[in-house]
Order: sequence, then structure tokens, then C-alpha cells
Amino acid sequence: MLSPSQYDILERAIVQSRRVAILRNGTELVVLPLRLRIVTGREALDARHPSTGDRLTVFLDDLDGVESVSFR
Repeated sequence: MLSPSQYDILERAIVQSRRVAILRNGTELVVLPLRLRIVTGREALDARHPSTGDRLTVFLDDLDGVESVSFR
């Protein structure tokens, strides 16, 4: 379950087109979040892999955490 601050990070990343690291089952994946939506009563994140462009949908209740990613 995401904390309110993690929701803020995710929402801000969508608005500003910034990358985030999503943590799920001990694995970290950096994605470009596109939108949040409800699918069959569950919150889902539509995202794109920044290198390959592949699209993926991840359910928020499956995530262990979200972290902002900054590149210099």
C-alpha cells in the first residue's frame, strides 16, 4: 500500500513527465508514469518503459513503494 507522500510523488511525476522507480516483489523498475485509472475496482498505473517504449499496467495495491528518480 502506498503512503500519501508516495501518491504525491506519483501524481507529480505524471504531471511533470518525470521518471519514477516502482518497487514490487523486491524488484525495482524505472518507468515513465502516464496516468492513473480504475480497472475492475482497483487503482492501476499506466506507464511506459523509458528505454524500450513498452507500455505496462501495474496495480497500485501490488506495489511495495514508489520513489522519485532524478537525473543530473
